[in-house]
Amino acid sequence: MGSLWLGAFVGFLVTLILGWMFPGVGHLIGGFVGGFVAGFIARGGMVRGALAGFLAGIFGGIIIAILAVIGLVAVGAVTGGILGGFFCFLAGLAVGIIAVILAIFGAIASTIGGLVGGLLAR
Repeated sequence: MGSLWLGAFVGFLVTLILGWMFPGVGHLIGGFVGGFVAGFIARGGMVRGALAGFLAGIFGGIIIAILAVIGLVAVGAVTGGILGGFFCFLAGLAVGIIAVILAIFGAIASTIGGLVGGLLAR
């Protein structure tokens, strides 16, 4: 039996790298490939592979949401002071919520990839 969390982490890294290399479409393709890698490393069948793929996909969305909030607060604070930082925090929060909602699609692609990877690793 492989490690579920190691598979999810490696799958997340693969998703992150492919999403960075190919903006736009790369997140879905990276999600599928990252989920496949996560499922293959998790080694426990389809359910365990799908769970590892889902975790890999959802981690990406959560981390992107956190980075969006932090990045927009930094930009607002540098350009507009305290009030600019507050308004950009609200904008970052909105962008973060949208990123989490869109991460559901990446998590679905990662789950399907993990399902296939877990099936082939068995």
